[in-house]
Amino acid sequence: MSALVQVALAEDVAEAEEIQSLLQAAGISSELETAVEHHPRETEDTPQKVLVPESDLEAAQHAIESLTDPDDLIADA
Repeated sequence: MSALVQVALAEDVAEAEEIQSLLQAAGISSELETAVEHHPRETEDTPQKVLVPESDLEAAQHAIESLTDPDDLIADA
């Protein structure tokens, strides 16, 4: 079994679940983990780490890049 590594950092649970869906569509399993300490009842608005098996890291990065809508990306100035 491969160790899990962070492939992305989402601002909240909703964004993390979107990334997870992109990865699932690419056939890559992932898990979410809270990125900061928080009050137990405040789970929706906390940053989330998106974790994938280390062996799938490069494929996950490519999947996120290729499946993300270009309009969602922030253009470099």
